[in-house]
Amino acid sequence: MEIAVRILFFFVLVTAFFILHKRIRFIRRNIGMGRELSIKDRTKKRWKNVLLIAFGQRKMFRKPVPAMFHLLIYAGFIIINIEVIEFILDGMTGRHRTFASLIQSFMLAPAGYSMLYNVLMNIFEFLAVSVIVACIIFLVRRNLLRLKRFSGQEMTRWPLLDANLILIFEIILMLAILTMNAADQVLQDGQVSGYINTGTLFFSNLMVRPFIQKLDTVSLVFLERTTWWFHILGILGFAIYVTYSKHLHIIMAFPNTYYASLDPPGTITNMEEVMKEVKIMLGLEPSTENVPQEISRMGVKDVTDLTWKNLMDAYTCTECGRCTSVCPPNITGKKLSPRKIVMDVRDRLEIKGRLKGTDDGRSLFDHITREEIFACTTCNACQDVCPVSIDPVSVIIGMRRYTAMEESSSPAAWNIMFNNIETNFAPWKFPATDRFRWVEEINKIDPSVNERD
Repeated sequence: MEIAVRILFFFVLVTAFFILHKRIRFIRRNIGMGRELSIKDRTKKRWKNVLLIAFGQRKMFRKPVPAMFHLLIYAGFIIINIEVIEFILDGMTGRHRTFASLIQSFMLAPAGYSMLYNVLMNIFEFLAVSVIVACIIFLVRRNLLRLKRFSGQEMTRWPLLDANLILIFEIILMLAILTMNAADQVLQDGQVSGYINTGTLFFSNLMVRPFIQKLDTVSLVFLERTTWWFHILGILGFAIYVTYSKHLHIIMAFPNTYYASLDPPGTITNMEEVMKEVKIMLGLEPSTENVPQEISRMGVKDVTDLTWKNLMDAYTCTECGRCTSVCPPNITGKKLSPRKIVMDVRDRLEIKGRLKGTDDGRSLFDHITREEIFACTTCNACQDVCPVSIDPVSVIIGMRRYTAMEESSSPAAWNIMFNNIETNFAPWKFPATDRFRWVEEINKIDPSVNERD
């Protein structure tokens, strides 16, 4: 029976890793569809950003109360799941609490190190309870208080359900750990063979043991084994699920923060191909050298015209709505929502990835309207508040470039400005020779201006 259980566990583990590997390859290939972008500068600054923004969640603490609860969930869930390593070892070896056995067997002071295991398990349980409390508070904020930033045109049925599902799932997983530990404690007291003495576990004994301590031994063993299997299957299922969910940011936040732009906020990069052509026309670069290749597309029409960093942004979005909540056009009633821009890029990228190179005749403009991209003021407030350093503005700028340079479909007022800049070197419609005529008008009013200058 024990061998059959170990074989079953190994089969479940291999199946989960196969599915997870396949999904990771799909996401990696999708991100690789973006244009090349070399990011190798200022590595110390980039690692500092990873430490402070991704790991330390610095931007989250602009709103300290939700940030503290989010930190509890994040740290608690990650640290608690160190125990999953022990679960996997138990499942593969057929042993029970492998780490406790190793500590007691190989350390010089077995009793002291048994106490260490007890302390660690109590810390894990404290974090599990903290995760449960934080998740309940977040469920209340989303579903009873209904905070405005959790709503919007892009927050359709699935994004709303996804956010609630993951919170409920985390609560159930943490309760499974506490139930397993409580059953384990009772079985230890009953001196059932195979259950190692771990010492008293405070929270499981306080919260769960009163409800199960009167069960018979067979029922307790069944409960302990069932919750053990539930937790390991839940963790493996969670690992697969997050790759389809906004919670992929648990992993993607780190590389995305590392590769985030370090340029001053509001910096808009030029199109390299166009810059080369302009420099040749102005005589700033020899026409025989660095001749630009034919430009396949001006700006961004589809996700393949974006950089791989833009596509990584799409998979990193937490859908928290902080960007949309500070967006001036959105606040004033415009259609633009930076969160929707990023979510639309991800939706289109998933479709494009499944097409495997075939053309479906659609583009990013089938997801993002021109009204949205023309509403943006490029103030970069969205990027400033994003807890994982996403840049929606670069997507908007790229799509604007396409409408202006390939479709000539910019707003009429913009086209007038473009023509004036091209012909008069200024946004206003007057010849360059009249540019300083305003000085003459000032001199008529106050001739002493020139003397003071």
